[in-house]
Amino acid sequence: MRLANGIVIDKEKTFGVLKFSALRREVHVQNEDGTVSEEIKERTYDLKCNTQGRMIQVSVPATIPLKNYDYNAEVELINPVADTVANANYRGADVDWYVKADDIVLKNKGTHAGNSQNNVPQQPPKK
Repeated sequence: MRLANGIVIDKEKTFGVLKFSALRREVHVQNEDGTVSEEIKERTYDLKCNTQGRMIQVSVPATIPLKNYDYNAEVELINPVADTVANANYRGADVDWYVKADDIVLKNKGTHAGNSQNNVPQQPPKK
């Protein structure tokens, strides 16, 4: 069975509280000759996930500015989708799950896909 758009996720039930950890890797576009180009296709981040009880990796498109949030900052995924990739082996296939999202934003600081926060630190209110 193939789900063309992946599996839509109930964020609260699946992830609970997510906390930013770090950039894990950048995936580059491959040139026609098989070499790796300088163009970035997507970025994958490590997020601490309390419901899953472990670190998860979430990929976002390279069109979204690089995230450099504080360690343990509470974040939210915009339009997360889970999907799989299968690789044939001598016993059948190995299946890996992955999570993609339109964006990763600071929790309660803007939750619309068009608002990526641009990684600008928030200033405390003036008294």
